[in-house]
Amino acid sequence: MTETALEEPVATEIETEAEAETPLSDLLLDEDKFLTAGIHIGTQQKSADMAPFIYKVRNDGLYVLDITQTSKRIALASTFLAKYEPSQILAVSARQYGQKPVRRFTEIIGCECIPGRFIPGRLTNPKLDSYMEPKVVLLTDPNADSQALREAINIGVPIVAFCDANNFTRFVDVVIPGNNKGRRSLALMFWLLAREILKARGEIDEDEEFDFTLEEFEASL
Repeated sequence: MTETALEEPVATEIETEAEAETPLSDLLLDEDKFLTAGIHIGTQQKSADMAPFIYKVRNDGLYVLDITQTSKRIALASTFLAKYEPSQILAVSARQYGQKPVRRFTEIIGCECIPGRFIPGRLTNPKLDSYMEPKVVLLTDPNADSQALREAINIGVPIVAFCDANNFTRFVDVVIPGNNKGRRSLALMFWLLAREILKARGEIDEDEEFDFTLEEFEASL
Protein backbone atom coordinates (compact mmCIF):
# COMPACT_ATOMS: atom_id res chain seq x y z
CA MET A 1 0.00 0.00 0.00
CA THR A 2 1.48 3.33 -1.02
CA GLU A 3 0.69 6.78 0.26
CA THR A 4 -0.82 7.69 -3.10
CA ALA A 5 -3.45 5.04 -2.46
CA LEU A 6 -4.55 6.87 0.69
CA GLU A 7 -5.36 10.28 -0.70
CA GLU A 8 -9.10 10.30 0.03
CA PRO A 9 -9.99 10.95 3.68
CA VAL A 10 -12.68 8.74 5.15
CA ALA A 11 -14.77 9.92 8.10
CA THR A 12 -15.42 7.31 10.77
CA GLU A 13 -18.18 6.94 13.34
CA ILE A 14 -15.57 7.15 16.08
CA GLU A 15 -14.29 10.51 14.90
CA THR A 16 -17.73 12.10 14.70
CA GLU A 17 -17.69 12.15 18.50
CA ALA A 18 -14.95 14.79 18.42
CA GLU A 19 -16.24 17.49 16.09
CA ALA A 20 -17.03 20.34 18.49
CA GLU A 21 -14.38 22.98 19.05
CA THR A 22 -12.48 22.89 22.33
CA PRO A 23 -11.51 26.14 24.10
CA LEU A 24 -7.94 26.43 25.36
CA SER A 25 -9.25 26.39 28.92
CA ASP A 26 -10.38 22.80 28.35
CA LEU A 27 -6.99 21.47 27.31
CA LEU A 28 -5.85 18.32 29.09
CA LEU A 29 -2.57 20.06 29.92
CA ASP A 30 -1.29 23.62 30.17
CA GLU A 31 -0.87 25.14 26.73
CA ASP A 32 2.78 25.95 27.46
CA LYS A 33 3.57 22.28 28.05
CA PHE A 34 2.13 21.33 24.68
CA LEU A 35 4.12 24.07 22.96
CA THR A 36 7.38 23.42 24.82
CA ALA A 37 7.26 19.79 23.73
CA GLY A 38 6.78 20.87 20.11
CA ILE A 39 3.64 18.81 19.64
CA HIS A 40 2.30 21.51 17.32
CA ILE A 41 5.31 21.56 14.97
CA GLY A 42 4.36 19.72 11.81
CA THR A 43 6.12 19.09 8.52
CA GLN A 44 6.59 21.18 5.39
CA GLN A 45 4.19 18.90 3.55
CA LYS A 46 0.47 18.67 4.24
CA SER A 47 -1.93 15.91 3.22
CA ALA A 48 -5.54 16.69 2.41
CA ASP A 49 -6.54 14.32 5.21
CA MET A 50 -4.80 16.43 7.84
CA ALA A 51 -6.13 19.80 6.67
CA PRO A 52 -8.80 19.94 9.43
CA PHE A 53 -6.07 19.68 12.06
CA ILE A 54 -3.81 22.45 10.71
CA TYR A 55 -3.83 25.73 12.63
CA LYS A 56 -1.61 27.73 10.26
CA VAL A 57 1.49 27.58 8.08
CA ARG A 58 4.61 29.42 9.28
CA ASN A 59 6.81 31.67 7.17
CA ASP A 60 9.38 28.87 6.92
CA GLY A 61 6.76 26.58 5.37
CA LEU A 62 6.16 24.38 8.40
CA TYR A 63 2.54 23.51 9.06
CA VAL A 64 1.43 24.12 12.64
CA LEU A 65 -0.99 21.62 14.17
CA ASP A 66 -3.92 22.71 16.33
CA ILE A 67 -3.20 21.70 19.92
CA THR A 68 -6.87 21.95 20.85
CA GLN A 69 -7.48 19.14 18.36
CA THR A 70 -4.54 17.18 19.78
CA SER A 71 -5.96 17.46 23.28
CA LYS A 72 -9.47 16.58 22.15
CA ARG A 73 -8.32 13.53 20.19
CA ILE A 74 -6.17 12.22 23.06
CA ALA A 75 -9.27 12.40 25.25
CA LEU A 76 -11.31 10.62 22.58
CA ALA A 77 -8.66 7.95 22.00
CA SER A 78 -8.27 7.28 25.72
CA THR A 79 -12.02 6.73 26.14
CA PHE A 80 -12.01 4.43 23.12
CA LEU A 81 -8.97 2.40 24.18
CA ALA A 82 -10.21 2.08 27.75
CA LYS A 83 -13.10 -0.04 26.45
CA TYR A 84 -10.64 -2.82 25.60
CA GLU A 85 -8.88 -5.23 27.90
CA PRO A 86 -5.20 -4.19 28.15
CA SER A 87 -4.05 -7.44 26.55
CA GLN A 88 -6.18 -6.67 23.48
CA ILE A 89 -4.28 -3.47 22.69
CA LEU A 90 -1.10 -3.47 20.61
CA ALA A 91 1.09 -0.34 20.49
CA VAL A 92 3.68 -0.07 17.71
CA SER A 93 6.61 2.26 17.10
CA ALA A 94 9.27 1.83 14.45
CA ARG A 95 10.55 5.36 15.10
CA GLN A 96 13.66 5.60 17.26
CA TYR A 97 12.27 8.32 19.49
CA GLY A 98 9.00 6.43 19.90
CA GLN A 99 10.45 3.18 21.20
CA LYS A 100 11.12 4.22 24.80
CA PRO A 101 7.79 6.02 25.25
CA VAL A 102 5.84 3.13 23.71
CA ARG A 103 7.53 0.69 26.11
CA ARG A 104 6.76 2.91 29.09
CA PHE A 105 3.19 3.38 27.89
CA THR A 106 2.62 -0.36 27.66
CA GLU A 107 4.15 -1.00 31.07
CA ILE A 108 1.71 1.45 32.62
CA ILE A 109 -1.51 0.43 30.89
CA GLY A 110 -0.62 -3.25 30.60
CA CYS A 111 -0.91 -3.70 26.83
CA GLU A 112 1.38 -5.33 24.28
CA CYS A 113 3.96 -3.41 22.24
CA ILE A 114 6.28 -3.85 19.29
CA PRO A 115 9.11 -1.30 19.43
CA GLY A 116 11.51 -1.22 16.50
CA ARG A 117 11.16 -3.43 13.43
CA PHE A 118 7.75 -4.95 12.80
CA ILE A 119 8.23 -8.47 11.45
CA PRO A 120 5.84 -9.08 8.53
CA GLY A 121 3.09 -11.52 9.41
CA ARG A 122 2.92 -10.74 13.13
CA LEU A 123 -0.82 -10.10 12.80
CA THR A 124 -1.64 -12.22 9.76
CA ASN A 125 0.44 -15.42 9.90
CA PRO A 126 -0.59 -17.82 12.70
CA LYS A 127 2.41 -20.02 11.92
CA LEU A 128 4.81 -17.41 13.32
CA ASP A 129 5.94 -17.92 16.92
CA SER A 130 5.48 -14.17 17.39
CA TYR A 131 1.91 -14.14 15.99
CA MET A 132 -0.47 -11.82 17.83
CA GLU A 133 -4.23 -11.24 17.77
CA PRO A 134 -4.91 -7.70 19.00
CA LYS A 135 -8.37 -6.19 18.95
CA VAL A 136 -7.07 -2.64 18.39
CA VAL A 137 -3.75 -1.19 17.22
CA LEU A 138 -2.06 2.08 18.25
CA LEU A 139 0.50 3.40 15.78
CA THR A 140 3.16 6.04 16.39
CA ASP A 141 3.24 7.02 12.71
CA PRO A 142 1.19 5.48 9.87
CA ASN A 143 4.15 6.05 7.53
CA ALA A 144 6.91 4.54 9.67
CA ASP A 145 4.56 1.81 10.91
CA SER A 146 3.18 1.02 7.46
CA GLN A 147 3.60 -2.75 7.80
CA ALA A 148 1.59 -2.80 11.03
CA LEU A 149 -0.97 -0.52 9.37
CA ARG A 150 -1.39 -2.88 6.41
CA GLU A 151 -1.79 -5.92 8.64
CA ALA A 152 -4.28 -4.17 10.94
CA ILE A 153 -6.34 -3.26 7.86
CA ASN A 154 -6.07 -6.85 6.65
CA ILE A 155 -7.46 -8.34 9.86
CA GLY A 156 -10.06 -5.59 10.27
CA VAL A 157 -9.20 -4.17 13.68
CA PRO A 158 -9.59 -0.48 14.61
CA ILE A 159 -6.52 1.73 14.25
CA VAL A 160 -5.58 4.67 16.47
CA ALA A 161 -2.58 6.71 15.31
CA PHE A 162 -0.54 9.79 16.05
CA CYS A 163 -0.58 11.67 12.74
CA ASP A 164 1.64 14.52 11.55
CA ALA A 165 0.74 17.11 8.93
CA ASN A 166 1.98 14.89 6.09
CA ASN A 167 0.20 11.66 7.06
CA PHE A 168 -2.60 10.06 5.08
CA THR A 169 -5.35 8.84 7.38
CA ARG A 170 -7.86 6.97 5.25
CA PHE A 171 -7.59 3.77 7.25
CA VAL A 172 -7.08 5.38 10.67
CA ASP A 173 -10.18 5.22 12.86
CA VAL A 174 -9.00 7.71 15.48
CA VAL A 175 -6.51 10.37 14.37
CA ILE A 176 -4.45 12.09 17.08
CA PRO A 177 -2.79 15.09 15.38
CA GLY A 178 0.70 15.81 16.63
CA ASN A 179 4.40 15.86 15.89
CA ASN A 180 5.11 12.13 15.65
CA LYS A 181 8.83 12.53 14.93
CA GLY A 182 10.10 14.65 17.81
CA ARG A 183 11.62 13.12 20.96
CA ARG A 184 9.80 15.34 23.43
CA SER A 185 6.53 15.47 21.54
CA LEU A 186 6.29 11.67 21.34
CA ALA A 187 7.09 11.39 25.04
CA LEU A 188 4.36 13.86 25.94
CA MET A 189 1.71 12.28 23.72
CA PHE A 190 2.32 8.79 25.10
CA TRP A 191 2.55 10.12 28.68
CA LEU A 192 -0.71 12.03 28.35
CA LEU A 193 -2.51 9.17 26.60
CA ALA A 194 -1.44 6.77 29.37
CA ARG A 195 -2.72 9.15 32.05
CA GLU A 196 -6.05 9.65 30.33
CA ILE A 197 -6.57 5.91 29.79
CA LEU A 198 -6.06 5.26 33.51
CA LYS A 199 -8.60 8.00 34.25
CA ALA A 200 -11.06 6.57 31.72
CA ARG A 201 -10.71 3.14 33.35
CA GLY A 202 -11.37 4.65 36.77
CA GLU A 203 -7.96 3.58 38.07
CA ILE A 204 -7.14 7.19 38.99
CA ASP A 205 -9.48 10.14 39.56
CA GLU A 206 -7.19 13.15 39.40
CA ASP A 207 -4.24 14.12 37.20
CA GLU A 208 -2.08 14.39 40.31
CA GLU A 209 -2.57 10.68 41.00
CA PHE A 210 -0.60 9.80 37.88
CA ASP A 211 2.75 9.00 39.47
CA PHE A 212 4.86 8.87 36.31
CA THR A 213 7.02 11.72 35.11
CA LEU A 214 7.33 12.92 31.55
CA GLU A 215 11.08 12.35 31.77
CA GLU A 216 10.45 8.62 32.19
CA PHE A 217 8.99 8.60 28.68
CA GLU A 218 11.71 10.62 26.93
CA ALA A 219 14.14 8.75 24.70
CA SER A 220 17.83 9.51 25.08
CA LEU A 221 19.50 11.80 22.60
